[in-house]
Amino acid sequence: MKQEENIIEGQQQQVQYTDDNIQTLTGIEHIRLRPGMYIGRLGDGSLPEDGIYVLLKEVIDNSIDEFKMNAGKRIEVDIDEKLRVSVRDYGRGIPQGKLVEAVSVLNTGGKYDSKAFKKSVGLNGVGVKAVNALSARFEVKSYREGKVRALTFAKGVLQTDVTEPTNDETGTYIFFEPDNSEKLFKNYQFQSDIVENMLRNYTYLNQGLIIMYNGRRIVSRNGLRDLLSDSMTTDGLYPIVHMKGEDIEIAFTHTNQYGEEYHSFVNGQHTTQGGTHQSAFKEHIARTMKEYFGKYEYSDIRNGIVAAIAINVEEPVFESQTKIKLGSTLMAPEGESISKYVGDFVKQQVDNYLHIHTDVAEAIENKVKESERERKAMAGVTKLARERAKKANLHNRKLRDCRIHYSDTKDNRKEESSIFITEGDSASGSITKSRDVNTQAVFSLRGKPLNSYGLTKKVVYENEEFNLLQAALDIEDGLDTLRYNKVIVATDADVDGMHIRLLIITFFLQFFPDLIKKGHVYVLQTPLFRVRNRRTKIKNKKVIEEADAKRDPKERKSDFITHYCYSEEERLRAISELGPDPEITRFKGLGEISPEEFVHFIGPDMRLEQVTLHKNDQVAKLLEYYMGKNTMERQNFIIDNLVVEEDLPDEAEASNEE
Repeated sequence: MKQEENIIEGQQQQVQYTDDNIQTLTGIEHIRLRPGMYIGRLGDGSLPEDGIYVLLKEVIDNSIDEFKMNAGKRIEVDIDEKLRVSVRDYGRGIPQGKLVEAVSVLNTGGKYDSKAFKKSVGLNGVGVKAVNALSARFEVKSYREGKVRALTFAKGVLQTDVTEPTNDETGTYIFFEPDNSEKLFKNYQFQSDIVENMLRNYTYLNQGLIIMYNGRRIVSRNGLRDLLSDSMTTDGLYPIVHMKGEDIEIAFTHTNQYGEEYHSFVNGQHTTQGGTHQSAFKEHIARTMKEYFGKYEYSDIRNGIVAAIAINVEEPVFESQTKIKLGSTLMAPEGESISKYVGDFVKQQVDNYLHIHTDVAEAIENKVKESERERKAMAGVTKLARERAKKANLHNRKLRDCRIHYSDTKDNRKEESSIFITEGDSASGSITKSRDVNTQAVFSLRGKPLNSYGLTKKVVYENEEFNLLQAALDIEDGLDTLRYNKVIVATDADVDGMHIRLLIITFFLQFFPDLIKKGHVYVLQTPLFRVRNRRTKIKNKKVIEEADAKRDPKERKSDFITHYCYSEEERLRAISELGPDPEITRFKGLGEISPEEFVHFIGPDMRLEQVTLHKNDQVAKLLEYYMGKNTMERQNFIIDNLVVEEDLPDEAEASNEE
């Protein structure tokens, strides 16, 4: 009876809700408590959408806005070996009287005044304040009228404030060091190629702008034409068409690749998920060409197109704080619609261009006719495949779906949605039992998929496995309906697993290259070894226990000190730390890893390697060599370059100890 009373009393204490529960946080405190609301995911810098790149972007956006107002043509960006960032522009400089407020008080900024910043990205008075709040150290200097005011902050709290005379050029200097504490940017790294790609996008959109990145000069002379030229992995069927208006710029060509590929920007912001401007461009470019030719379907006209659009909008509205999708429907608060503005420009300029450049019009029509012929040739099989896909959607035996999808526009966890493409039932079984059912789906392959190199898109519908995969991803008509943000290839780390990985990536490269170009495809890295030692075998038990206490909880158990090693180097380091006579298990396949262990390898800190595609990758030649029919040439290469490694000493014996 006494015990029951204690339980009831404890429950009453848990549900108490008083004035003490109500808290008021400062803006800086709220950013540090809920960083995801301001910068999206935190991450470690391995992906372009990770938080450290959002911090960098927020600072550079302010410098870009200065350039757009004809104040400063050069920006200097430096990231040192300690991963500290400095950005110096030569614009007007932040007004010194409000410098503290401008970098530390939310909803404070000069961009509410449309006279000072007409077409800016940063309109919410948050950006640089988030950088300040999430930095272990933050410095800002404003150079104006022969004076420099310098402030330093620690985690958003003002430390020093000094004003001195100066002969330096007018402008703003910002330094920040992301807070690498446990709850924020733990073990982060800036990837130079991600940073450089971001900076190049700025120069494509701002002709005449010079960005110095760690001493290297980045500049674009031809705007969006340079962007397409630098990003295309296959040659265009005709020279890139490039057109500019007062607040709009477009560029496009057709290639022999399948699908459509678009790059879109608003006020210099890369809208990776598109928005109203991209939708308008897709609609009107196809309509204009259809009216010019007097026939053809929109899908045939757009097949193989590679295009870019950039517009400037007053007071743009984005669908999230990270500004990756435009939600505005108007060019200005009381202006015309974005769709009409884009449509009028495309209709006039593209139609005139096609009438003048009949050779380009002929090249486009030849491509459209080819797409039409292929579509009609597989019309029957497409219809049957779609019927199968509809039935499969009711019960797709290949797919174990999740609850949250990338196409769920209103779900704030949609960025986390992912699908694992696995080989065989054993691997898919382990992942299925370990996954987060809210955000992680599993698609199971049956053995090795078909080598699709050199085949037409008809195979996507004729091959049941490919058709079910396409249906699971929902990408038949493009990426607008993509159901998973991350498409993760999860195969064994042996020869067969590597071959299956290549076959899947070949399939995407052949028929859905934009899936890779937009950064949605990854390879899951799983451990090769488990190295552990029973505590009873450890001589210096206290030392090891102290080391174990500092380790991630997922790497230790009550009876073992466990290391999961992804390479031979990590295996040797683990043996060195644990001492003699370790217990070593070599994982020969994903199916050998128990669900209890697998949950650690597909959690928030899972190791993913992004599949990327660049112009200098020579994709067509690589695919032809590795996936084509040059069997003898490839066989001779393997024989000439084969390396046979010696078996690891005592590994087999140690692997069987259990």
